[in-house]
Amino acid sequence: MYLTDRSQPVQADTDQGQRRGPGRGVAPVVLVLGTVSLITDISSEMVTAVLPLYLVTTLGFSPLGFGTLDGVYNGVSALVQLTGGHLADRVRNHKLLAGLGYGLSALCKPLLLFAGSIGTLGTVLALERTGKGLRTAPRDAMISLSTPAARQGRAFGVHRAMDTTGAMLGPLAAFLILRAAADGYDAVFGVSACVAVLGVLVLVLFVPGRRRTGAAEESDAEPPVRVREALALLRIPRLRALAGCAALLGLTTVSDAFVYLLLQRRAGIGEEWFPLLPLGTAVVFLLLAVPLGSLADRVGRRTVFLAGHAALLTAYALLLWAPAVSALVPLVLALHGTFYAATDGVLPAALAGIVPEQLRASGLAIVGTGQALARFCCSLAFGAAWTVWGDGPALAGAAVGLLCCAAVAGLVLRPADGTR
Repeated sequence: MYLTDRSQPVQADTDQGQRRGPGRGVAPVVLVLGTVSLITDISSEMVTAVLPLYLVTTLGFSPLGFGTLDGVYNGVSALVQLTGGHLADRVRNHKLLAGLGYGLSALCKPLLLFAGSIGTLGTVLALERTGKGLRTAPRDAMISLSTPAARQGRAFGVHRAMDTTGAMLGPLAAFLILRAAADGYDAVFGVSACVAVLGVLVLVLFVPGRRRTGAAEESDAEPPVRVREALALLRIPRLRALAGCAALLGLTTVSDAFVYLLLQRRAGIGEEWFPLLPLGTAVVFLLLAVPLGSLADRVGRRTVFLAGHAALLTAYALLLWAPAVSALVPLVLALHGTFYAATDGVLPAALAGIVPEQLRASGLAIVGTGQALARFCCSLAFGAAWTVWGDGPALAGAAVGLLCCAAVAGLVLRPADGTR
């Protein structure tokens, strides 16, 4: 199995490509969903940018306590992705499930104003990530189903670039609010809630629902998709290998929050500048998402995917051994952004020629769930290792693990014919 996806695409994708013609543009639904993600990411990243510092310095959480919450923040969505993907395929209404997910996340934002203990914070963050888990697979399925298989990388690159624009603006907004407001953290949480509501409104008003064509009516006449049909996707060798490698690499992918905390310590960055660190990652992600997505369509998704993990490994090495020079911060953030640009959209793009159209959301959810659960385990393990042995040994262990896992993934995902 390999990520180049040179196999024949499903017929629906071929037909859509013929209807849209040979142009290099993306479908309108991709742009609208990109706008929704842009607005929502402004809201989410405002919180994400300040949460590590808020928990560690204001509430006094230990690295282990923060790692637990960070694991909950990233792991709960993984458990819900399977539900969201299956329900979207079962009711054949991806917009409905995506809207429920965006709405739940928006409702949780103001609750952060009242959460001051690890229990309440964990509950609120779990609910917020439940919303993310519900929306991710249906949203990506809408993108995938509106795009021919040969241009999946470009379409997901465009969406991720718009999404990352929000990730870039969110930390900047949090930084400005913290500097201007007397009670900065509460102000960030409040503004974040208002922006999240705007994203839900754009989804409801501008993302098209199901089209009532003859094909759609015939599809509705078919029996609903059952759970065992979705799980049977794991019998597809290429999907099984892809899901396994994504999970394996996720086990050694240190969460963004820990990367920024490590970078702050290594470079001696002041607390007031901490919310701007995600901005650096987002800028590079924004600049490279479309070019690397298009490159993956041309040279093979396996090559770009593994190159992204090589960039992450280089960032780990700099955090471990590079001196605290002025270039350290931009170098690490550039490599971090390159990692996301080369992997975040390429992974779902690889599924276009593997998963049938009627099970597309379920297939995306299976791969995404495995990866997110692995990252959840990594957050817990990394927080515990930091608490027991210190940040340096913890990161060194993650770097060695990533090197080994990337080598295994390179072998498993290698094309059988020896091409890219």
